[in-house]
Amino acid sequence: MSMNTPDYRTKLTMETFGFLPELTADEIYDQIVYLINQGWSPSIEHEHPSQIQSYYWGMWKLPFFGLRDPNAVLAEVEECRRQYPDHLIRVVGYDNYTQCKGHEFVVYRPRGM
Repeated sequence: MSMNTPDYRTKLTMETFGFLPELTADEIYDQIVYLINQGWSPSIEHEHPSQIQSYYWGMWKLPFFGLRDPNAVLAEVEECRRQYPDHLIRVVGYDNYTQCKGHEFVVYRPRGM
C-alpha cells in the first residue's frame, strides 16, 4: 500500500457509509430522497472533529417533521456548514414508528479530515 493511499483499517468511521469514498452531491441528494421516501424525518447534526467520538452530536434546529422536499434539507445543510465551517455535518433520518435513527451519513467534512 502506498503512503498516499488511505488505510481503511485506520480511517475513522462514524456512520452508515463511513467505509466508502466521500459521497457526491448527487449521491447525497439520492440518500435524502431515500430517507424521506421511507417516511423518516430528516435532521441535521454537527460536531467539531475533536468531539466526533461523542455519542451525541449537536442538532441543527429540530428534526424536520413532515418535510418532503430534499432541496430544503440541502439548504439547511448549507446553512449549517456556513455557521460551523470547522464541524462535521451529517444527515439523520428519524423513524417515527420505532423512535430511533433509521439512517445517518456524513455530508460535510472540514478540510484536512
